[in-house]
Amino acid sequence: MNTNENSGHRPDPVSRHPQPPYPEQEQSHPGATEEMSPRPDHGEESYRGNSLLQDRATLVTGGDSGIGRAVCLAFAREGADVVFTHLPEEKEEAAETSRLVHEAGRRAVSVECDIRDERRCEELVGRAVDELGRIDVLVNNAAYQMAQPDGIEAISTEQFDRVMKTNLYGMFWLTRSALAHMPRGSCVINTTSVQGYQPSPHLLDYAMTKAGIISFTHSLAQMVAERGIRVNAVAPGPVWTPLIPATMPSTEDFGRQSPLGRAAQPAEMAPAYVFLASPQASYITGEIVNATGGTPLP
Repeated sequence: MNTNENSGHRPDPVSRHPQPPYPEQEQSHPGATEEMSPRPDHGEESYRGNSLLQDRATLVTGGDSGIGRAVCLAFAREGADVVFTHLPEEKEEAAETSRLVHEAGRRAVSVECDIRDERRCEELVGRAVDELGRIDVLVNNAAYQMAQPDGIEAISTEQFDRVMKTNLYGMFWLTRSALAHMPRGSCVINTTSVQGYQPSPHLLDYAMTKAGIISFTHSLAQMVAERGIRVNAVAPGPVWTPLIPATMPSTEDFGRQSPLGRAAQPAEMAPAYVFLASPQASYITGEIVNATGGTPLP
């Protein structure tokens, strides 16, 4: 009997994507998808929509690559229009995300925005409302990390400030501004991390922020529940994105510590965001969806 028969209908979670070792590779921040080996999968060939987010107006930060691109693609194939952010040096990556959204027959609006600036965050929300009329789904996904294996002494104030401003301040400013434009039935989805629960010493400052996002999610969910707005988060484990070769000292064994023995592909994260944004999740708020490849979290 061929145990691989019809395997496409029940993919093996261990072998369906490349396993370590990966080629050693290094890039300057923020990294480029096209230069990665293996190339990340965002669901270009695999994601099939079911009209779960038909005509939703969505805003996604960090949508140019990685998890953000996979979320934009999935949202579009589910029927949503997407406004997403990118940094100035990520214009080519952003153009590819826009192409994928347009191919799905939905609107894509890419906005150059560094969310470390409060005024830019407020302008971003205004742009999204001008383009789409409202915000039904806000995905706070943009993040910055830089591994420092030499200890806390190696974390400069400049790096610490960038991590805090990108991962926490930007999320706070955008959410505070967006809520005024989010009708009942809308939702906020934050990206936290396994690092928020099981921090790695070389990612001390990044892990701090991811723990803060968990608390923010729990608190805000209670605060806005009576307004009919849900707030949840996704906690990915290791995911193969441009941030990895751009910020980690080694890529060869990345993801090997996962019980599944490999890093996730961005496409494997997107369904969690789709579910949390969909009407099917109408009674779910204040929750963290753990997508860690088997690493147990609270």
